[in-house]
Amino acid sequence: MSGETDLIKLYSARILELAADIPHHGRLDAPEATVKRRAPLCGSTVTVDLKTDGDRITDYAAEVKACALGQAAASVVGGAIIGCTYPQVVEARDALKAMLKSDGPTPPSPFDGLEVLRPAQDYKNRHASILLTLEAATEAMEEARATA
Repeated sequence: MSGETDLIKLYSARILELAADIPHHGRLDAPEATVKRRAPLCGSTVTVDLKTDGDRITDYAAEVKACALGQAAASVVGGAIIGCTYPQVVEARDALKAMLKSDGPTPPSPFDGLEVLRPAQDYKNRHASILLTLEAATEAMEEARATA
């Protein structure tokens, strides 16, 4: 019974609020790069479209089909990513992974809202879904840089 109670606490009001309102949800008309990622364990998927100006994201959209935790992560990322550079996105992805896997520090601003997902550390089967959006965004930026 304790496990169920812990899982219920994991889905806090803030996480559910974020999951219900994902900024830039959808697709771009003419993206410079598109990457679709899937979490094999749970089946969550995220498709990221973006446009860049040099090394900076100028437009972004994500189609998110994930659990509430994956949606919450996508919400924080969607609200923060426009204007960010490739190094910022890589740093956020790596910090989120470290936060979940080894109690690392909160991802740096403007992605510090991902701190809300720290309680998911103990739920390793949820990590892939939480990481999907930043992984797809990083890969899309790499794709855009390769064609620039």
